[in-house]
Amino acid sequence: HAVAQRLSFTAAARELGVSQPTITTQVKSLEGEFGVELFVRRGRRIELTETGGGLLEITRRLFADEKEAGDFLNETRGLRTGHLRVGAVGPYHVTDMLAAFNARHPELYVSVTVGNSRDTLRDLLDYRTDVAVLAHVDPDPRLVAIPYQRHRVVVFCPSDHPFARRRGIRAREMEGQRLIVREAGSTTRRAFDQAMREADTRPRVVMEIGSRESIREAVAKGIGLGVVSEAEFIPDPRIRAVAVTDAEIYTYAHVVHLRERQNARLVRAFLDVLGGLLGASPAARSRRRPPAASRR
Repeated sequence: HAVAQRLSFTAAARELGVSQPTITTQVKSLEGEFGVELFVRRGRRIELTETGGGLLEITRRLFADEKEAGDFLNETRGLRTGHLRVGAVGPYHVTDMLAAFNARHPELYVSVTVGNSRDTLRDLLDYRTDVAVLAHVDPDPRLVAIPYQRHRVVVFCPSDHPFARRRGIRAREMEGQRLIVREAGSTTRRAFDQAMREADTRPRVVMEIGSRESIREAVAKGIGLGVVSEAEFIPDPRIRAVAVTDAEIYTYAHVVHLRERQNARLVRAFLDVLGGLLGASPAARSRRRPPAASRR
């Protein structure tokens, strides 16, 4: 399982605390016993065969079940031990939830993995996390998505730009403006692009950068304008945030979990805390939702 997860004998051996030859011998023994090939060796790289990929899906469920069994046994002593694994696309959306969860369950250990939307969703589907906080969720019968927050998307500019002296601009004023954008697939970029299309407005994209921090620095140096959700805007004397007053541009945060694990002890505890933040029981909301992962 560790080799298939890491696609590396060396990394798997390091994770398990054994030697690489031991791992290699065990894999060869398993392949020989059943007369199958689980991995294809390509120089220093390895890839899963179709059989190996199918087995990985089974072992992922087994490890998730093992963790859930441990959680169940711990539950007999009350919610005093456990490890909640959270995936998030950014720290801004998840901080309030983590603070509330820690206040309710200070004994529990929480780990947070921050990544892009694709990796965060994959970790959830592969049982590497218990819950995920995502900005965009496509309909998927395996998932339950609970709307949590929405944040207005704003334009930000260098402090010496003409926009910096104003409280707001109209969408049409973005026509021809030099724009620095996030990578394709970014929810902020998707929302802003949609608003520009609806306004029949075409900013001039001059740069694409996959980092909020790098975009902020590029804008501060006068390369162009940027867009960001208000929750993620960090005050800086070199830049100013400006609202687009005639367009409804928002990003959203959803708390997502696997439908099959909605009654798992730690997932349920997290949803109960979320319900307190929302002012309603998310478990009840989940039961009322259709099979689609999200209603947009």
